[in-house]
Amino acid sequence: MLRLRGVGKRFRNGTEALAGLDLEVEAGEFVSLLGPSGCGKSTLLRMVAGLDAPTSGTLERGLAGGATGQLGFVFQDATLMPWATTLDNAALPLRLAGLAAPNARARARDALRRVGLQGFEGAWPRELSGGMRMRVSLARALVTEPRLLLLDEPFAALDEITRLRLNEDLRALWAEGGLTVLFVTHSVFESAWLSNRVVVLRPRPGRLHADVPIALPEPRTPELRTSAGYNAACRALSAHLSEAMAA
Repeated sequence: MLRLRGVGKRFRNGTEALAGLDLEVEAGEFVSLLGPSGCGKSTLLRMVAGLDAPTSGTLERGLAGGATGQLGFVFQDATLMPWATTLDNAALPLRLAGLAAPNARARARDALRRVGLQGFEGAWPRELSGGMRMRVSLARALVTEPRLLLLDEPFAALDEITRLRLNEDLRALWAEGGLTVLFVTHSVFESAWLSNRVVVLRPRPGRLHADVPIALPEPRTPELRTSAGYNAACRALSAHLSEAMAA
């Protein structure tokens, strides 16, 4: 699905965000990018999305005909239109692509159902909790039925209970099949529970420090969070992260 070879990114002000990054992501994987602030995680995600371009190296996506309609992006903020209902916010990518309103709204209703928001189609963003607004943002990313889903710390600003619930919902959506997920996080615990691989990056300029497989039982249940296997995975990731920050 993704192949990066020697990817680097230097901004016009001279800041080098990434250097010599090699990474491959297979179709159907759930991969988390873990690292300290400023290691280029979000920059990498933007380049994968086509919102920015590397200044060195090559980046290939296995999306036939480019990324249009096959790639979904969930940002750190829900970024909903305050003047539009939940349904119209979720339908926005389809309307921009020229799909007729009835068809766009039908598919948006299905996307909202998948994220647990059936019954809230007519609600305004101001009437929703932070977790519900993020669910709308997730529905908006899923409405085009993408093959590749990019998420940039989407749950970082939420309370712990809401965050855990959304982790479970996201993992369930991935388990339905057809999705490749690239997820940016600062959380060792979140990355271990969600992923089947965690890529640990060094501080700026971001470089690959460790590529860690997560071999935990499926399905990932809430009880798994207190298991010996999960705790061992978190300890291993914490050690890699400490090494990366000291490198």
